[in-house]
Amino acid sequence: MRERQKQSTTISVRLNDDEEGTVRGLARRQKSSVSDVIRDAVRVYVRNGKERPPRPYDEIVDLIGSVTDLPPDLSDSTGEQFAEILRRNAAHGR
Repeated sequence: MRERQKQSTTISVRLNDDEEGTVRGLARRQKSSVSDVIRDAVRVYVRNGKERPPRPYDEIVDLIGSVTDLPPDLSDSTGEQFAEILRRNAAHGR
């Protein structure tokens, strides 16, 4: 039985000059193609489970809604209250 070859897709990636130089240099040193270097980098990235750094929200998501016994309307007029603080500070020359 013949092994089925996976279909490939072409993806275009824009690199700045430094990034391109790095990729091409790696390809030369490894005696492989630029595509092979990029494919290997993607495999390593996926295997290591690399993700973007967490957002501040991600860091505190478990705390959201965990405070009890506070008035339910605390944030209803936050924007207006902040605008008033800015107006007062501007009036006092701060």
